[in-house]
Amino acid sequence: MDINNKVAVITGGASGLGEATARELASQGAKVAILDLNMVAAEAVAADLNGIAVSCNVCDEEAISAALDQVEAKLGIPQILVASAGIAVSKRVLGRDQVHPLADFSKVIDINLIGTFNVLRLTSERMAKAEANADNERGLIVMTASVAAFDGQVGQAGYSASKGAVAAMTLPIARELAQFGIRVMTIAPGTFLTPMLQGLPEEVQHSLGQSIPFPKRLGKPEEFAQLVSHCATNSFLNGEVIRLDGSIRMAPR
Repeated sequence: MDINNKVAVITGGASGLGEATARELASQGAKVAILDLNMVAAEAVAADLNGIAVSCNVCDEEAISAALDQVEAKLGIPQILVASAGIAVSKRVLGRDQVHPLADFSKVIDINLIGTFNVLRLTSERMAKAEANADNERGLIVMTASVAAFDGQVGQAGYSASKGAVAAMTLPIARELAQFGIRVMTIAPGTFLTPMLQGLPEEVQHSLGQSIPFPKRLGKPEEFAQLVSHCATNSFLNGEVIRLDGSIRMAPR
């Protein structure tokens, strides 16, 4: 798929991996729509990229439909979706003071898994109506999992469950949407220098980077964005989960 002039929707695009992806796709000529709850940051990124910012909750069916209506009216039918909105929750099943609150488990599943599926299903409906290219391709969906889907650590039961489910639904959805010329990929990033980690002391960041076999540093959001770009331009990539982690395998703790 040629990225130039394609409409790209990025959830969680106001910061971190989503922002880097929005910037990468815009640099290749995409018309970007930033969907996020942080409208101050989203509007700043959108203004930089001559795109649009739309406030919405990925778990809200009506909000996503309304957001996609805005995207289609202002930019056109989306043909690239990058679902990067998500949260990380660290809770032990049996903590020192209490058992894992069910509400906390439900919240991470709602946002990371159900929110991802909600955006995917409603965006794919519109993608299926786009004009196909010479390969009969109409769109690309990239979901965001995590290495925690495969080697989650203590305290990551909910987070690992949500990301493992995202990884697991990649192939069946890719097989289903193939008839519409829509490809589905998932990227499972390792330890990346996102805003959450940027708030840690420099020595802690360095220590985390040293735990990665090679290169011995934290991943750069731009590297995630470059992989999204490659997924878009390499039309034979479909139904796959790609670990982007410097070959790290997470320890139990």
